[in-house]
Amino acid sequence: MLVFEKIITVSKEDIDHLNHVNNVKYVEWVNKIAAAHWAQNANEKLKSQFFWVMISHQINYKSQCVLGEAIKLKTYVKSSEGLKSIRIVEFYNLNTNKLAAVSETTWCLMNQQTKKPTRITEEIKILF
Repeated sequence: MLVFEKIITVSKEDIDHLNHVNNVKYVEWVNKIAAAHWAQNANEKLKSQFFWVMISHQINYKSQCVLGEAIKLKTYVKSSEGLKSIRIVEFYNLNTNKLAAVSETTWCLMNQQTKKPTRITEEIKILF
C-alpha cells in the first residue's frame, strides 16, 4: 500500500453556514487527491487509455475543520479487483494530528475510447 499525502488550508469558500467545512467539500477533496495520486503514479500511456469515476462514497466525520486550519489528506488504495477499486482518504488536523474524517470511496476504471468500465490490470494495481 502506497500512501499519498497532500496538505490543504481551509479557505473561506470551504466554510458553510455552521462555520465549518461543508460536507460537499470533503467529496471534492477526495476527488482531487485521488486525481493527483493517479496523475503522479500513472504514466502518460495509462492516462491516455483509462480514467476513473467515483461510484459510491461514505464519509465518517470525527471532528470539524474550520477556517484557516491546515489539513493533511492521506490516501491509499485499500483493494482493487475486477472493475472496482476502494480508496481510503483520511483527513487530519495538521496542528493536532487529530483525525477529522475518513472516507471510503469505490471507483470504477473506465476505458477512454469506449467510455465503458474495464478490468483493472496488474500494471495499474502495482502502481498503488
